[in-house]
Amino acid sequence: MKSSNKFIIAIVCFFTAISLISSIYIVKQTEQAMILQFGEPVRVVQEPGLKFKVPFIQEVVYYDKRLLEADPPAEEVLLADQKRIVVDTFSRFKIIDPLLFYQSVLTEDFAKQRLSDAIISSLRDVLSNETLNTVLSPKRAEIMLKIRELVNSKTSAKFGVTMADVRIRRADLPEQTSQSIYARMRSEREKEAKEIRAEGIELAQQIRAKAERDKTILLAEAQKKSEIIRGEGDKKATKIWADAANQDREFYSFYRSMNAYKETMKDDNTSLLIAPDSEFFRYFNKLPKGAN
Repeated sequence: MKSSNKFIIAIVCFFTAISLISSIYIVKQTEQAMILQFGEPVRVVQEPGLKFKVPFIQEVVYYDKRLLEADPPAEEVLLADQKRIVVDTFSRFKIIDPLLFYQSVLTEDFAKQRLSDAIISSLRDVLSNETLNTVLSPKRAEIMLKIRELVNSKTSAKFGVTMADVRIRRADLPEQTSQSIYARMRSEREKEAKEIRAEGIELAQQIRAKAERDKTILLAEAQKKSEIIRGEGDKKATKIWADAANQDREFYSFYRSMNAYKETMKDDNTSLLIAPDSEFFRYFNKLPKGAN
């Protein structure tokens, strides 16, 4: 009998311990909790600490109190100036109404999907009234503020969240448009390079022609000066020879004959057929007057 009572007491203690453990839950500083009873929300707990619930009947769903990220995929948008750009955005949101959040989207992953759709929709609505120059200017901050306010108006009262920030990470031209622009830029640069190269060739030809002209002029002037100097030299030499000849005609004739002998006989292989009594050899047979 005593053994049976001990067994019952053990079973009661066991279920009591399980019930006690099941009734305790902890809410962290970074969390907020939703208490569900048979799947229906009964209360929201946002204060951190050790909490209690009805065991086996109630369950706890936790949501993060911190900023969460929702990064929609890059989207192609048509601007007011009919130009298309691919916009890559990122956002941060916070759950402010766990009950509405649970009733509308249930989980954070599903909420991110819904918020991404809202961000893309707001992005198109706002950028459709802006030009490319505005999007790429310092006014981008104002544009992002408009997008955030529009997303908040679409999601805050509907999902129980607030958008802390929405930013444009990157705005690029579509691939086809970029390739077309790059091709046009390349064509313009090639055309400009050809024009510059043609101007360089023309300038080089002008410089080369001027150099050739200057060279011709310099050579002509140098030739003219050399002819003048040579003429003056010949004139002076002729005068000197004439003066020398007038001073002593016999010596002049003798000197000219000696030079003639030298030029004629400087080659050992030279042969001359001249009569010994010819005028050419007259100084071989007699000396000029005054010679010893």
